[in-house]
Amino acid sequence: MEMVRTNYSSGAPLEEKAGYSRMVTVGPFVYLGGTTSVKPDGTVHGEDDPYEQTKFIFDKLLKIMEKADSGAENVVKVKAYVTDMKYAPEVARAYSEYFLNIKPLFTMVGTTMLNRPTQLVEIEMDAIKY
Repeated sequence: MEMVRTNYSSGAPLEEKAGYSRMVTVGPFVYLGGTTSVKPDGTVHGEDDPYEQTKFIFDKLLKIMEKADSGAENVVKVKAYVTDMKYAPEVARAYSEYFLNIKPLFTMVGTTMLNRPTQLVEIEMDAIKY
């Protein structure tokens, strides 16, 4: 089986400048890199609100997955990084709105900080097209 690699950009200026892709597919495998709630204008959506940031991130990731003919039902693993574990219930609440019935693997990790102090959550996902 030939495994074709395709890189996808979300259009964020840093992707080209730093040399990374928002999503990479290799054959049926879909990998989505760490994503925060930064809007196209560079501001952070949902400052001080981990629930709103999480929902914004999932919407952003699921939208780019459409480019690979994939969606939430294809997600097999989600990893969330939060700057304070006190945000865990709000992140989990938002997560459940997207994945309650799909039940992918889910890991939440506490980290001391993200790129900006107003970023509370960063998420990466893996999926497979079938």
